[in-house]
Amino acid sequence: MTAKIKRTFKYRIYPNREQKSILETWLDICRVLYNDCLTERRDAWDISQKYISYYDQCNQLREIKTFDNEIKEVHSQVIQNVLKRIDKSFKNFFRRVKRREKAGYPRYKGKDRYDSFTYPQSGFKLEDKKLILSKIGSVNIKKHRDIPEDAKIKTCTIERELDRWYACFTVEIEIEEPNYEAITNPIGIDLGISHLITLSNGDMEDNPRYLVRSEGKLKRRQKKLSKSKKQSNNRTKRRFEVVKTHRTVRDQRTDLLHKISRSLVNTYDLIVFEDLKIRNMLKNHHLAKSISDVSWSQLTNFVSYKAEEAGKRVEFVNPRNTSLECSNCGKIVKKPLSQRTHKCPFCGLVMDRDKNAAINILNRGLRKSKGFSICQKSSIFEQLKNVGQELSEFKPEDFSKRRMIQEAPML
Repeated sequence: MTAKIKRTFKYRIYPNREQKSILETWLDICRVLYNDCLTERRDAWDISQKYISYYDQCNQLREIKTFDNEIKEVHSQVIQNVLKRIDKSFKNFFRRVKRREKAGYPRYKGKDRYDSFTYPQSGFKLEDKKLILSKIGSVNIKKHRDIPEDAKIKTCTIERELDRWYACFTVEIEIEEPNYEAITNPIGIDLGISHLITLSNGDMEDNPRYLVRSEGKLKRRQKKLSKSKKQSNNRTKRRFEVVKTHRTVRDQRTDLLHKISRSLVNTYDLIVFEDLKIRNMLKNHHLAKSISDVSWSQLTNFVSYKAEEAGKRVEFVNPRNTSLECSNCGKIVKKPLSQRTHKCPFCGLVMDRDKNAAINILNRGLRKSKGFSICQKSSIFEQLKNVGQELSEFKPEDFSKRRMIQEAPML
C-alpha cells in the first residue's frame, strides 16, 4: 500500500543584478494588486453588502491589463495566484469568525510584508544548477539535496529574505504505508530547557542556548537602531543588522533540530513525546524566552514528518505528572521544579528527574500504541526496569519529613 504526501524542498538561488531588479519589481506589482483587491472587497461590502469572489476578480484581469502595462510583465499564473491569496485570507477570516475565534481582518501589505510570489502550475523548469523562470531567465540555484526522481513538482515559490533569495518547490511523493507491527526499538523523549531532550535510555542533548549567546550582539545592534533617525537610510541598515542577528540564531537552531530529528528517526521505530500545550506555557513570563529558544514545536514537527516518510511512528501522550510519577512503582512523588533528581520514598528509586519522565512517557506511548503486541510491550517494560535505574542506599523513611511542593504543571 502506498500513500501520497506533499513536501517542500527549499533551495537558495543567486539571481544577478538584472534578475534581482525584475524580482523586486514583480513583488511590488503583486503587492499593489493584493492591496487593490483587498480594497475592492472591503468597499463592496461596506457600500452594498456584496461579497466578491475569486472568480469575480479573476474575470477583471483582462480589463486591468488593457490600461496597466506593468501587470503584463508578470507571468499570468503568478497574477492569478495573488488573487487566490487574497481569497484564502478572507476564507480564513470568515472561518475564524464562525468559530468565534480572534478574527483578524485581512491586512494591507507594506513593502516589508510581501516577500514571495508563486508559479502554481507552470512557468518554471529545474535543470541541474539552473532554475529557468518564465519572463525572468535562467537563475543559479544551489541544490544541496536532490528531489526524488518519482516526485511530481506541483508549485514553485520565489521567496525574498532580506538580502537572500530562495526557491521553494512543493512536491508530491509516494511513500509506503508504515508497518507498525514491526516496531521493536521504541524511545520516550522528555523535552526540557537545561537539556533540550532526554531519552528514556539515559542519553541527553544539551541546550546550546543560541539566543542567550547572541544577546550581547543583539543588544548592541538594537541600541544603535533605537538611536538612528527614523525613515533614514542609516536606520534601514541598522534594522537589517538586527534582523540578520535573529536570522543567524534561527538558522543555528534549525540546523541543530534537523540533525537531532534525523538521528532519532534513523535510530528508533517508535518515538513518543509529551503533548505539551506550548502556547499556554509561554504565558509564564519567567520561562517564556527559554521555551521559545528551545523551539519544542519545531523539533516535534521535524520528527513527525521525517518519521512519516521513513515509515516510523510518532505518538503524543498526556504530559500530566510525567515528572512526578515514579517510573518504577508508579507512585506520585511531589517535588519542586528546582529539584533535578527523582528520589522515590516508596521504592527507593534514585535517578535523574528528566530520565524518569522520559521512561514514563515511553510507558504511556507503549500502552497507547495499537500496533504493538503484548509480548513486545512486556519485554520492553522489563528492559526499562533495568535501564540506568540506581537503587539508592538511603532509607525511604528519610523522606517522611520532607516538604512536598507541587510541581508546576507540564514542566
